Amino acid sequence: MVKDAHKGHRGERSFISCVSRPLSTPRDAYGCGQPAVPPLLARVVGGEDARAHSWPWQISLQYSRNGAWSHTCGGTLIAPSWVLTAAHCISSSLTYRVVLGEHNLEVEDDGAVVAEVEKIIVHEKWNSFLIINDIALIKLSQPVQRSDTIQAACLPPNGLELENGYPCEITGWGRLSTNGPLAEVLQQARLPVVDHETCSQSDWWGGLVRTSMVCAGGDGVVAGCNGDSGGPLSCQRNGLWEVHGIVSFGSSWGCNTAKKPTVFTRVSAYIDWINEVRAELWGWVLPVLLHVQV
Repeated sequence: MVKDAHKGHRGERSFISCVSRPLSTPRDAYGCGQPAVPPLLARVVGGEDARAHSWPWQISLQYSRNGAWSHTCGGTLIAPSWVLTAAHCISSSLTYRVVLGEHNLEVEDDGAVVAEVEKIIVHEKWNSFLIINDIALIKLSQPVQRSDTIQAACLPPNGLELENGYPCEITGWGRLSTNGPLAEVLQQARLPVVDHETCSQSDWWGGLVRTSMVCAGGDGVVAGCNGDSGGPLSCQRNGLWEVHGIVSFGSSWGCNTAKKPTVFTRVSAYIDWINEVRAELWGWVLPVLLHVQV
């Protein structure tokens, strides 16, 4: 990591590469946000190896190529059958699988599970030019069992915005530096939230950042990079870990460019959409076509 996401061609932006519970159930009913192996949260300068299985909601989204599977993006398990990722990670021409409970992508870890994908729902207003509504849901063919290595992250309350400087963690198997090698072992790094007022200043991200996004980092040292896309920005509140962001984009000047923090889709802005998609597929509402797969 996390020092340095798909490179883009639009100025300084670039993509950062890449049984469900009832809606009324309390958020921790599935045991969300409380890893059996607590993460080591030492202050970091750049990315560091994560403690094995301390981020049990982190998944590797992989696609089939020439008979082999390759990591392309991260994602977050939010329920036994549901994974949250970025819309820009998804291509209709590719076949995907989800790997859960993994730590070293080059080694078959004990407790790792490979899950087939039943359906992928990309936000119907995903705009690849403006990079807005960069969110997608993956429904697994079978629900996964909770274990010491696999657990869901909690979803934040609808509309919640964290204050400037709130300590959060980015995790992923992205590049260790701009144009550098991909990480084999899951990386983690502390990324404090940058509020919208700061992040939208002209010498930061300006008008490219919307209120449906959340910025984190920007110190010129620690950031997301290619391969981290779709993965979580995990923030602890009231003793539970919530997924507050989905890695979306960074700077084409270099992943760790000062005043160009990693930009995430703000999950709390999409709680209604997440609930609608899950409810629709589980038959809790009339089958009106609200969201289309692209």
